[in-house]
Amino acid sequence: MQAHFPNCKPLPGAERLLSNLSRARGTSSMAKIQMALASSTKSHSYELKASSPGTEQLLGFFQSDRKVLDDDPRLRQGRGKPAPDIFLIALQTLNSAADSSETPISPNECLVFEDSVIGVEAARRAGMRVVWVPHPDVAGEYQARQEDVLAGRTKLIDIGDDWQLGEIGGSWAECIKSLEHFDYEKYGIDVPL
Repeated sequence: MQAHFPNCKPLPGAERLLSNLSRARGTSSMAKIQMALASSTKSHSYELKASSPGTEQLLGFFQSDRKVLDDDPRLRQGRGKPAPDIFLIALQTLNSAADSSETPISPNECLVFEDSVIGVEAARRAGMRVVWVPHPDVAGEYQARQEDVLAGRTKLIDIGDDWQLGEIGGSWAECIKSLEHFDYEKYGIDVPL
C-alpha cells in the first residue's frame, strides 16, 4: 500500500479550500482563520504521501509547527483517533502560536474537515464541529448510519467517554460530497476576493 502513497492526490477542491481559508477571516470577529493539520498518518507515510508535487504544495498551507501526526511525541500511546487528543493537540499548536493579546481559540470554535468515520468521532469527542467528506464508497457503506457518523456514535472502536459524543440530528456536523461544495458563509467565514 505504501508504494501508492507517492501517487496520492488531494481531494477535489482541497487546494482551493486551503487557499481560501489561508486568507479568510471570521465574519463576526474579523480574526484571521487559523489552520492546523491533525492526521492519523505516521511520519514516514506522511513523507511518502507529501512527496508528490501537488500534495506537497497543498500541505505547504500548514506551518510545520501546526502539523500533528499519529506518531507525534505529544500524542500518548493508544490515544489516536477516535480519541480526541490529536485534535486537542492541534488546537494547542494554534493557541501557543497566538499573540498574547489574542483570545485563545476554544474547541467549539474549531471546524474539522475529515474523511474518515473514526476521525469524525475524534473531532466530536474534542467538542469541535465537523465537515465529513467521505470517499463515495465509505459514504455508501454508511448511508443508513450517516446520523450516527455525524454524531460520532458509530462505536467502531469503543474507547468509553461516550459523554463526549454529539447528539443524533445535531447541527455540529454535516456531510458533503466534495470540498468543492463547502459553504463558507454557513460557517461565518469571509473569503476576500
